[in-house]
Amino acid sequence: MITLIFLGLVGGLITGISPCILPVLTVIFLSGGAQGARPDGAGPGRRPFLVVLGLAISFSLFTLLGTLVLSALPIPEDIIRWIGLAALILLGIGMIVPRFQHLLEKPFSWVPQRQVGTERGGFLLGLTLGAVYVPCAGPVLAAITVAGATGRIGLSTVVLTVAFAVGTAAPLLFFALAGRGVAERVKAFRIRQRAIRVGAGVVVLALAVALAFNATDAIQRAIPDYTAALNHDLEGTANAGTALSGGSTTTTAKLASCQAEASYVTPKTLRECGPAPKLTGLDGWFDTSDDSPVTLASLRGKVVLVDFWAYSCINCQRAIQHVEQWYKTYSPHGFVVIGVHTPEYAFEHVHANVVAGAKRLGITYPVAQDNDYSTWNAYNNTSWPADYLIDSTGKIRHVSIGEGDYPGIEGMIRDLLKSADPAVALPAKTKVDDTTPTDANQTPETYLGTKRASNYSGSTPLTNGTTTFTAPTGVAANTFALDGTWKAADEDLTSESGSGISLAYTASKVYLDVGGTGTLTVTSGGKTSTLSVSGPRTSIRSSTGRPSAPAP
Repeated sequence: MITLIFLGLVGGLITGISPCILPVLTVIFLSGGAQGARPDGAGPGRRPFLVVLGLAISFSLFTLLGTLVLSALPIPEDIIRWIGLAALILLGIGMIVPRFQHLLEKPFSWVPQRQVGTERGGFLLGLTLGAVYVPCAGPVLAAITVAGATGRIGLSTVVLTVAFAVGTAAPLLFFALAGRGVAERVKAFRIRQRAIRVGAGVVVLALAVALAFNATDAIQRAIPDYTAALNHDLEGTANAGTALSGGSTTTTAKLASCQAEASYVTPKTLRECGPAPKLTGLDGWFDTSDDSPVTLASLRGKVVLVDFWAYSCINCQRAIQHVEQWYKTYSPHGFVVIGVHTPEYAFEHVHANVVAGAKRLGITYPVAQDNDYSTWNAYNNTSWPADYLIDSTGKIRHVSIGEGDYPGIEGMIRDLLKSADPAVALPAKTKVDDTTPTDANQTPETYLGTKRASNYSGSTPLTNGTTTFTAPTGVAANTFALDGTWKAADEDLTSESGSGISLAYTASKVYLDVGGTGTLTVTSGGKTSTLSVSGPRTSIRSSTGRPSAPAP
């Protein structure tokens, strides 16, 4: 429990100084700090504390319980965000129009406050900010979110959430108190409290509009995530992996240690990573006898590769050609692959889509769906693709995260098969081209839905709903822009006839996940081709035959 509290506090502190909280700092400084200045520096002046306290409470509750509650109700999953934005607009108007603010504060009159006008509404503002405040996801926040989404909320999760909230609140409170201190020491602030109040209201309204149109994402894209290395270091310790996964056994610590190593380097030798967790919560099995479930216990004596994948993940698609060839080559000699399909998108929950995706990729080994992330969480997995190589006694001997090092993994498979049966006569090693990208400048995976479209560079904001876009004259490297009319949702875009996407990329091939009926006209590397689309979501490829300089 002490480790959990420490991780929560440190993870919260890292989040509280991360670039993604910059959009709310101005509000905290002016409305939580400067607006709470005390006349002549006298009196307790609790507004900074009330604003940050309200933010910490509402953020914690919404993060921990929001997904669980909303999933049980027939309402949109983003309703909390929109209610928060509406409340933020009302509060901004209230700061500008005092009579309106008095009306807003009446339902919260139970909050103990001194009768000081500048303090009123601070707690309500904090509650509202907590509903729309979305910090960068780190290992601690991810653990809290998964626990809330899956209903695994116990004492340890609550303790972790409270510690995280306190850690996050500390730098925000520092900023609020700094704003109050500046306002108390600078005469211009003391004699212009009305102007500060109006200015804070304008800033709150501007923040609400920026959040509504995702304009704050541009700030996060423009500023490098200087806290990423800190989060990586925090996640990479064995104690962190054990505590955040909710376990404390030696087995979990060993597995966390192997996962941490695989996150930094490519392990070249077999390791002792502890007993393999059970395959749990899986359904939708196929490529097994009568599509019946498979357990690791039933495979004791065989060498098993548990492969976490998603059918629309391009990294998985490149890796699967190697996994499938290993299965075909070594399955007669005691080797089994279990494909655990854990969805990244809503459409990947559909069984028919998964079966079709596996068929397109030529998968013949057993596959099961992990729609509830049960096995994913049992392994404390964090990546697509990820492989866990299990020996004949049921122990994990190697963890691989991401693509690459296929000869090394195959060599380990062969070593474990020989250990299981010293008399085995293995065939020659497989020969599959390694297409893992090696260019550090290659365009990264690009998300087209509004929730994760971090590299959209069009001039018209990309928000949920139907919008007509105008193609820009140029597209920045590694970003995309839209032209024509598109209907945008959290995870996808739906086009009308004649609409287009421009992508400035550096790569030899471009893959697009697409579904529906129609044709795509693709211009790439100076060549134009037409591709037919018919059916559920699949991945199509356009190839230039050579690495491209950034160009649409």
